[in-house]
Amino acid sequence: MTLYQGVTLGSKSFKKDADGNMLNIPRHPIIEDNVTIYSNASILGRITIGHDSVIGGNIWVTHDVAPNSRVQQSKAVERHFEGGLGI
Repeated sequence: MTLYQGVTLGSKSFKKDADGNMLNIPRHPIIEDNVTIYSNASILGRITIGHDSVIGGNIWVTHDVAPNSRVQQSKAVERHFEGGLGI
């Protein structure tokens, strides 16, 4: 596994019992073998990032990622508005 700076591997929430005490259950992600996670990505919850996957920078992942996957930002879309349209 390769993690670049600023990566967050965290939980989405903390489950509590009837008395308000936190339950001791796993809540952080599972990162399988040969995964690369680039800068400032956030991997949240009890999810699995499958082996040989790449997670791009500045990505929020809150669902399982299949092995051999690539998760990245979509390309920016440039739009032009004229005469005050689009505001």
